[in-house]
Amino acid sequence: MISYARQTSEQPLETAPSPAEEHIAPAPRVSVQTFCETVETAAAVQAAGEDRRLGKAHLKIQMGGMAAAIEAYRSAPTPNVIVLETDGRSDILAGLDQLATVCDAGTRVIVIGRINDVALYRELVRRGVSDYVIAPVTAIDVVRSICNLFSAPEAKAVGRIVAIVGAKGGAGASTIAHNVAWAIARDLTMDSVVADLDLAFGTAGLDYNQDPPQGIADAVFSPDRVDTAFIDRLLSKCTDHLSLLAAPATLERVYDFSAEAFDAIFDTLRTTMPCIVLDIPHQWSGWTKQALIGADDILIVAAPDLANLRNTKNIYDLLKAARPNDRPPLYCLNQVGVPKRPEINATEFAKAIESEPIAAIPFDPQMFGSAANNGQMIAEISANHRAVEMFLQIAQRLTGRSETKRPKGSFLSPLIEKLLKK
Repeated sequence: MISYARQTSEQPLETAPSPAEEHIAPAPRVSVQTFCETVETAAAVQAAGEDRRLGKAHLKIQMGGMAAAIEAYRSAPTPNVIVLETDGRSDILAGLDQLATVCDAGTRVIVIGRINDVALYRELVRRGVSDYVIAPVTAIDVVRSICNLFSAPEAKAVGRIVAIVGAKGGAGASTIAHNVAWAIARDLTMDSVVADLDLAFGTAGLDYNQDPPQGIADAVFSPDRVDTAFIDRLLSKCTDHLSLLAAPATLERVYDFSAEAFDAIFDTLRTTMPCIVLDIPHQWSGWTKQALIGADDILIVAAPDLANLRNTKNIYDLLKAARPNDRPPLYCLNQVGVPKRPEINATEFAKAIESEPIAAIPFDPQMFGSAANNGQMIAEISANHRAVEMFLQIAQRLTGRSETKRPKGSFLSPLIEKLLKK
């Protein structure tokens, strides 16, 4: 009997967590062929093929179930993954035995059936089936099953990509991105990297007081060299848990890229870093759109005015429609409370977007200006500033972490810090 793949958990019948609560790593470039018996399953598979996590997979849908699969592979090589829909117990086991005679070694098989029985599942596992999914299935069921084939239980978790983008130029998205990344690394103790994607005018190097000789431009202009070792050489270490993939911030080159230009960099970072924060410039191109759609979580940063409201609404609606199996994008308000400036308040934003902002960061030009000019984060200048707690809350929402390891300070903490600095 041919071995299709590794076996999955002994508990196939448990209810899976909701898409908003789970992190499903994207599938690699594989070929997937499905043989459905019902139009409902075929529709679910078709919807799954449009999910961002199967963006690199080549998916083909055929009808006819197990019999059609056996006939098809008598004269054709099998793909990386076969998804089979079937009805009866005897048909499943007998059909798998027949399929084994025409199936190539290493092909992984997912079975969609209607019999909810652990004994049957164990028999399928004994025959080498990778996963058994109870019908009716949804698109996210199909996505989860295929993607999990390539995430070994013993492997290190695939990194989470967080994309932060401004609704309008000058909204302060880069400042928010850098401070949130700092909170993820320091307060949540997650190894993180900030990728500054504004190659011409990026400010991450200035904000972290770093001037590395190499950065993300070396990777994006040398795609054939991109691997773990190469990316590691380009990273600049900011703290024990935070690294930077800096932008050159020079104008010697024109930074026009294809939609897939950064894919290899992001895929490589996923394998080495638990959290990747993308500082995405305010521009609309194929690669910025793809970076946003491909991220695990998204934060839109908006100032409280009409242009920001319109742009936030447009970005939010597009990303929500393009990512039906992910939680909706998050957004926050920044630079709230500018003296004498008419503003659109959070309630009006929430009414238009149909979602509440996760934070409203106050306008404090002296504090934020000092931090920018000194190459420091707000937490380094004033640990008790109210924006610091907001950055932490945003970090928790974006990473799914509800608890922190940040020690509680006492009223003596500021005095102790001053003494230590001396």
